[in-house]
Amino acid sequence: MSFTRRRGPAGTAAVLAFVLLPGLKAASQFLPAETAEGAVWEEFLKSARIAGEEQLGGPDATTRPWKLSLEKGGRSRFGLWKDVDVSEGGLVDAWRHEIAAYRLDRLLGLDMVPPTVERRRGGVKGSLQLWIDETANLKKKTGDGTAVPAAKSDAWNRRAFIQRAFDSLIGNEDRNANNILVTEDWRMLLIDHSRAFRTPRAAADSLIFGENGAFRTSDGGFYPLSPLPRALVERLGSLDAPKIREAVRPYLTRSEIEAVALRAGMILKEIQDIARRSGEAAAIY
Repeated sequence: MSFTRRRGPAGTAAVLAFVLLPGLKAASQFLPAETAEGAVWEEFLKSARIAGEEQLGGPDATTRPWKLSLEKGGRSRFGLWKDVDVSEGGLVDAWRHEIAAYRLDRLLGLDMVPPTVERRRGGVKGSLQLWIDETANLKKKTGDGTAVPAAKSDAWNRRAFIQRAFDSLIGNEDRNANNILVTEDWRMLLIDHSRAFRTPRAAADSLIFGENGAFRTSDGGFYPLSPLPRALVERLGSLDAPKIREAVRPYLTRSEIEAVALRAGMILKEIQDIARRSGEAAAIY
């Protein structure tokens, strides 16, 4: 997966309103039993003993995170710990964004981002994310020419629309085939959000994907955002700054929160425009 960025802002804000709807669970990427254990894994990540650690490097690990071996109550799992916190040219790369992305994922009912918490390592604050076994990133999964199985292609495409909507919402320009995890049964999980939540004007006032999105295909086309689950559209319609702030504090700044709310309105407007122009089935399901 590769994207071409088109420069220039686009889109307008819309006034928005949080309805908890169960229908989105059909689009969840973690299985229901896995999602039900989310709070358990959060507590595990916060309190498990660090039994070992290995720093990752190379072109696919630019933030130099640590893979930690965690043990508690007879359970052993790995976790990915980051303490990156840099700002260059107004663009922020921060561990706190990992936690904010997880919390927004749960607020929207997507269940695509692994459990992520704040955890100190050696007295230093950072994010700790549950390592998901039995997955491969999309680059490795399809690097030998392997295609999505025909029986899974429709579901995969719908997941791709949800991924694009989520990345557009959080201003994540860093999505690539290395940070999309694929399960054995072709479910999609999303990692690596430290460079999300852009606030420069071009990133706050335009979407990453969609008809007027900054990213374009190699032939200049756009990456569609729809159709999206009706429940997701409902939740985007209620995602205002106070609700975002309640979910993500203290991990996003005021300007980052306001940019998320602005982009939620822009996504909603695009979906409404598609529904008016091409019919509801083209926009939501």
